[in-house]
Amino acid sequence: MHWYVDVLKKYAMFSGRAHRQEFWMFTLVSFVISIVLAVVDAALGTSPVLGALYSLAVLLPSLAVGVRRLHDTDRTGWWLLIALIPIVGAIVLLVFWASAGKMHDNAYGPNPQEVPAH
Repeated sequence: MHWYVDVLKKYAMFSGRAHRQEFWMFTLVSFVISIVLAVVDAALGTSPVLGALYSLAVLLPSLAVGVRRLHDTDRTGWWLLIALIPIVGAIVLLVFWASAGKMHDNAYGPNPQEVPAH
């Protein structure tokens, strides 16, 4: 759960690098919260209200951790825009996010696995 909170603490920090575990754990927790909110929305009859509010609340942190993940693979954050290409863009972006980060320091900062977490 600390991976999720760490990303929220870096709410709008687009600089630096995020390793795979940070990105994917944030994505997993966010997905689970979205499912729970969808169930609660359905039970309350408020349909997409809670889910939409949550999605809006985590939009900026999601973009920021996505950019930092791209930085870890030595790519610019502008690669996020490739997702605008239907189907192929999302697949390419998913491959970038899933690929291993560079083990050396790059233009975006030091290797996040070598930097102490706290």
